[in-house]
Amino acid sequence: MQETFTIATNSREGLYDITDEVAAIVSRSGIVQGIVNVYVRGATAGIMIQENWDDSVQTDVIQLLRKLIPRGVWLHDAQDGNGDSHLKAGITGPQETIPIMNGTMGLSTWQNIFLCEFDGPRRNREIIVTIT
Repeated sequence: MQETFTIATNSREGLYDITDEVAAIVSRSGIVQGIVNVYVRGATAGIMIQENWDDSVQTDVIQLLRKLIPRGVWLHDAQDGNGDSHLKAGITGPQETIPIMNGTMGLSTWQNIFLCEFDGPRRNREIIVTIT
């Protein structure tokens, strides 16, 4: 089974919680045991599993990546000014795979699935959810 959904992002960089959307797709699938893969299309975004309780963790992720990969110093910036976005997306990666256990995702209490935006804002970030 495969479904696609889109979300809008409202800042250049940020983490957006997409857990509820993915959980709804898993529920509709009727799969009791398996895996769900969450993949974002685009070379300047990523998918990450991270803590969901304290927003400071999500802010810390963005702050760390800004320190590691500053803006405006990369060869690709001569093309369209987003060299850092491509590098950040490459580090985080475009996908995560989560086990399905007893019909629900096997995330722990403090884990959620986040879209990582590195080149926003965007009207439509496309996320593909594949369930096996």
